[in-house]
Amino acid sequence: MKHYELLFVVKPTLTEEEVQGRLEFFKDVLTKNGAEIKIVDEMGVRKLAYEIEKAERGYYFVIYFIAPPAAMEEVLRNLRLDENVLRFLNIKFESKKEVTQWDKLVANVSKKSAAKAAKAEVKTEAPAAEEKTEVKAETPAAQPKAESAE
Repeated sequence: MKHYELLFVVKPTLTEEEVQGRLEFFKDVLTKNGAEIKIVDEMGVRKLAYEIEKAERGYYFVIYFIAPPAAMEEVLRNLRLDENVLRFLNIKFESKKEVTQWDKLVANVSKKSAAKAAKAEVKTEAPAAEEKTEVKAETPAAQPKAESAE
């Protein structure tokens, strides 16, 4: 079993459901072929370095996983055939040094995703706490009078 990092970019013209469907499809292909997914980093929409198929932006995803080489072959085959994937990059970590770096990457991504989840949780709680908002209506006396030039 080898350690892998798979980055792929999906077309920006897809709906949110279609984008999530693409991600779930590739995760299913990995798990069905014996891979153990450690973490998925959904980086969101980002600007591409150069235009690809008339697209200037794309949805970025990074999947960190451990898998046998056969699983990797199947995923790469599906990535090549999928017309909604603009680009992909696969990195295999083999030596002990590389695997140690892979572990650090996974730990950093999980920290970032935990921080994002905490921020999202705070944002959803904030509107509930601000139920009472006071609106002051301006009185006509408080408004400056326009001077007429006669």
